[in-house]
Amino acid sequence: MKELLELFWAFFVIGASVFGGGYAMLPVLERELIKKRNWVSMEEVMDYFTISQITPGVIAVNVATFVGYKRKGIAGGMIATVALILPGVSLMVIISTFIRRFAEYEIVRHAFTGIRLAVCALIIDTLLKLNKGVMRNHKAVIVFVMALILSAVFSISPVFIILGSGLAGFLFFRGYVKTGEGSA
Repeated sequence: MKELLELFWAFFVIGASVFGGGYAMLPVLERELIKKRNWVSMEEVMDYFTISQITPGVIAVNVATFVGYKRKGIAGGMIATVALILPGVSLMVIISTFIRRFAEYEIVRHAFTGIRLAVCALIIDTLLKLNKGVMRNHKAVIVFVMALILSAVFSISPVFIILGSGLAGFLFFRGYVKTGEGSA
């Protein structure tokens, strides 16, 4: 029971402190789950993000479910998921009650502009951290650039980009060994 409460609290904190979802939550996941609690590694989190990209639902919710399930099975997955969405849902209910008056305030509009800028900064920080472990050779750069072009220029569905990148990763890196030795 104690571990389920810890799981609930960890994901409640994550849900209450993440604005923007998706990749904006990576720094918070790193702090709460990797550094503070040592429940998962960054590699596992990135695997969960990858799987979450191609499964239905919100990335953050899927990651919470995966981590919760890893820790405490089905009950852990359910607890982590509920804990993650509870702060956002509560905030939405409160704001929706006052939205007409709330959005009229200039201070609120300016605050949301600042929050969007912070989310962009967090995403860029995450990209820089991911780059350190991923861009190890020219093959990785080719896959990255092709995925970026397909997304940004041609607006190809992320599902196809991820599936294609997975296939390219299999073909390019199948002999790769974590120590850096091998055919990569």
